[in-house]
Amino acid sequence: MKRIQPIISALFGALLLLSWGCTGDFDEINRNPSEATNEELQRENYKIGTNIRGLQNLVIPVQEHRYQFNESLTGNAFAGYMAETPDGWKEKFSTFNPSADWLKWPFVIVMQEAYPYYRGVINNTDDEVAIALAKLFRVAIMHRMTDTYGPIPYSKVVEDSAESLTVAYDTQEEVYMKMFEELDEVLAVLHANEQLSADAFRKFDYVYYGDILKWIKYTNSLKLRMAMRLSYVKPEVSKSKGAEAIADGVITANADNAQMHAPENRTALIYNDWGDHRVAADIISYMNGYNDPRRAAMFTQGTWNKKSDYYGIRVGIDPTNKATMVETFSNQVISSSSPYLWFNAAEATFLRAEWELRWGSPDAAKELYEDAIVLSFEERGASGAESYVTSTAKPAKYIDPMSEYSADAPASDISIAWEAGDTDAVRERNLERIITQKWIAIFPLGIEAWSEYRRTGYPRLLPVVENKSGGTVDSRYGMRRIPYPVEEYTENPVHLQTAIDMLGGRDNGGVHVWWDVKPLQ
Repeated sequence: MKRIQPIISALFGALLLLSWGCTGDFDEINRNPSEATNEELQRENYKIGTNIRGLQNLVIPVQEHRYQFNESLTGNAFAGYMAETPDGWKEKFSTFNPSADWLKWPFVIVMQEAYPYYRGVINNTDDEVAIALAKLFRVAIMHRMTDTYGPIPYSKVVEDSAESLTVAYDTQEEVYMKMFEELDEVLAVLHANEQLSADAFRKFDYVYYGDILKWIKYTNSLKLRMAMRLSYVKPEVSKSKGAEAIADGVITANADNAQMHAPENRTALIYNDWGDHRVAADIISYMNGYNDPRRAAMFTQGTWNKKSDYYGIRVGIDPTNKATMVETFSNQVISSSSPYLWFNAAEATFLRAEWELRWGSPDAAKELYEDAIVLSFEERGASGAESYVTSTAKPAKYIDPMSEYSADAPASDISIAWEAGDTDAVRERNLERIITQKWIAIFPLGIEAWSEYRRTGYPRLLPVVENKSGGTVDSRYGMRRIPYPVEEYTENPVHLQTAIDMLGGRDNGGVHVWWDVKPLQ
């Protein structure tokens, strides 16, 4: 085993150099002439540390504009978490007709920012822990991208000696198999360095403060999440990879939750200052019906006709008065000191419950399901979990306080309490319970919630009101993927066409990605 502690100390000591401020667009991340040169940075290991932190900042984007395009406008809307308030936005993801400028953010901006950081590590050090962390963060970033698009450039980006991004695409299956291989490599290195003192970089790691054992739990949790994504398309791989992750140890306690504790959470600007989004009707209706005690920790109350309550806004509408929407509907509870959630114990425990439901013991599945709910209550500081898990309450029918977009019936009639039995029908209803409660527990992880909705069909969501897709997207089932941006058509056309062929020859929001194979109901 390499003697890496002195290198790690210098490596993570450099991380404070990374700027946390608004960067506007990709060009603005370039250093100005008054800053240290590359040679100076490299000599002090500063550049490696900066690149590690740059990758960490992109797992859940910490910059407000990147977060808004990669979570608020896309996954949050598609998952029934949040909806937009501005009255001037007519071409947007939630109505299935995003503009070309919007389409570039989840793909082009992420690729342009992630790979210089990644190459900056793997091409400039032989430190095994630094390389392992860079690999881990690339998987954490790019598994969200492949789940959003399907085929993406992945293996060829690293292999290309010219360091180009206009390279051949991998199929999504190839991406997933490569990522599993890389996660196993990461785990081997981290296990070999379990005794590395956290003091080496405690002050500079804003997720786990230098705790290698916690990084091992996060890596296994990510592996389990990805394994369960394949439950319908490759069930044997799903079962075996999931079992490996569980056996090696995933996140089981809230003390081990993966959260980025940035100096400032700038996404508070999106919700509190700009007021561009309010909580969606979907999650509000479920939690109102369940009389969920976690609401006070997650949402503010809106006000309509001098009455305050938890009000949700329908996804996929064209608001006519932003100020009215902002005042009427509930907001996400968030402040500049809030951490950015990556992965919590509740999610890992719900994933274990689903694994047991599919391939293990129904009794173990029930126990883990209830444990996960308790963990979520604990994380939110809410009481009443013990009575909640036995509740027969069901989601409420959505009633628009402004009387414009009310629903005719609840989206689902699924209750909270676990159902006894082991028939296919009972297992399916219990699966809906697991996914629905996980959806509540991982808020506001929109891309992840949207991915699970596409994989399982749960939670059942309200159809969008305005479908502007021109017939390519079914309102009942929503967007299944995001189309590739114009920049790929102009700068990487040959490889892009091959990727579109992998998707069956169509590049639109109604096309299913590789693992999205469960028959729709």
